[in-house]
Amino acid sequence: MRWLLSLFVVALASLAPAASTVAPDVALRQFWEAKSPKEAEQAADAVLKSGLAFDEVLARLKQGRRYLADVPRGIVKLSRRSADVDFAYTLEVPQTYDPARKYQVRVQLHGGVSRPDPTPRGNGIGALAGAEQIYVLPTGWAAALWWSDRQIENVRAILDGVKRMYNVDENRVVLSGVSDGATGAFYFAMRDTTPFASFLLLNGALAVLRNPSTEVEGELFPNNFLNKPLFVVNGGRDPLYPATSVEPYIEHLRKGGVQLKYLPQPEGGHNTAWWPDLKDTFESFVRDHARNPFPARLTWESDLTEGTSRAHWLVIDALSKPRVEEALPDLNDFARRPTPSFGVRASGMRVTSVMAGTNAASFGLLPGDVVVRINEVNIPGGVDLVDLLSTHEPRKPMTLVVLRSSKPVELRGFFDPALTSQPIPMFRHLAPSGRVDLEREGNSVRATTRGVAEFTLLLSPDAFDFAKPVTVVADGRKVFEGRVAKSTATLMKWAAHDNDRSMLFGAEVHVKLSSLR
Repeated sequence: MRWLLSLFVVALASLAPAASTVAPDVALRQFWEAKSPKEAEQAADAVLKSGLAFDEVLARLKQGRRYLADVPRGIVKLSRRSADVDFAYTLEVPQTYDPARKYQVRVQLHGGVSRPDPTPRGNGIGALAGAEQIYVLPTGWAAALWWSDRQIENVRAILDGVKRMYNVDENRVVLSGVSDGATGAFYFAMRDTTPFASFLLLNGALAVLRNPSTEVEGELFPNNFLNKPLFVVNGGRDPLYPATSVEPYIEHLRKGGVQLKYLPQPEGGHNTAWWPDLKDTFESFVRDHARNPFPARLTWESDLTEGTSRAHWLVIDALSKPRVEEALPDLNDFARRPTPSFGVRASGMRVTSVMAGTNAASFGLLPGDVVVRINEVNIPGGVDLVDLLSTHEPRKPMTLVVLRSSKPVELRGFFDPALTSQPIPMFRHLAPSGRVDLEREGNSVRATTRGVAEFTLLLSPDAFDFAKPVTVVADGRKVFEGRVAKSTATLMKWAAHDNDRSMLFGAEVHVKLSSLR
């Protein structure tokens, strides 16, 4: 009877479902054919079960998917839906597109983002065409401003889709913008640096993001500009953002170590009439500044909202209360040297407070006044009063027209701001944040932190020698030392998330600082 029972067990086993394994080539094809990072994450499980060794998977991921020749070219109108909102966007793909060749990509943000109409602007890149490349043109409008988390998520998703259809050079993706689009590109550089090689900002103004009426989402950290080069153009005769009002910020960033090329156009207005003269310089800048996916120096500060906690191979996991000894040089400290102070605080052009005994008080300005005209010049929207006054020559007569209780009132005086040496925060911070500065030399990493309880380092075989120990020193203390094991699960996790052949990670080192406090 024992042999009969054994035969019965074997029969039952033959009827049981087989283990869900897929051939390696099939598993990888399913991974590459995924339509989104979420689908790729689900397909990654089959790759893990296929039995491929780490080094083989790494080599296949670097090789990437097989791109098709039969794809849309020219002007391609598309749309994606997120949270019940349709985000229209346009691609412009060279008619000579060759799937065997990697293409540079320019994401171009348009101006006039406060308009209520969500339809796409223009029909392709138009007059701002440069080198042969793929152009990506998202759409922004009043309900989806460039300086919002929903647009960060939107641009991420659009780029992911483009990389799944077209052969993109992941290290030559740039973000550019004109007017509001340039201001939006400043915002992206401080919130989502990883996908981009550089930021190119045409006729925009960083100071616009300081204005509370702009309704910027999330906290902004100028130190994050240190990670990528900036290309900035402003017109001397621009009535909205004249070069004289922009240059103090440009100079501040440059002195703080930001890699920056600034090309003011003295006769330029609020337009791109100068583009034919600067096009080659623009494209040379892009060509000369490919992205390093594993920079040896990296600084990142985040409030941890909406996926902004990561920069390349650093992820900030948890915040802590900053200690006094955690002070770091901060580009948010603006105008340390003595600067003129009119004695007024404002939200846009609305006066919020007037300091007693100051130049502003001598004019008779009152809290609640809205300045609409200075010396017969009407003030455009989106401008900050304090920033605008800083462009005026001191010790000169000045006439202000303000709306007070909805009625115009003319105020006359002598513009003579006092010098003050107190630093002004470039951006007011209302929520906790944390910052990590990294320096890597070989397998050794030195981290300096502020307001961070935990962070993770993502290690790539292209940046670290996994055959040797890795050492991590955080705030002067050794927090990790040892060999790290190659993990195919980690490799697939980040490959699914990033969809990036040039930026692959095979191990994670998690650092918990709270135990060191």
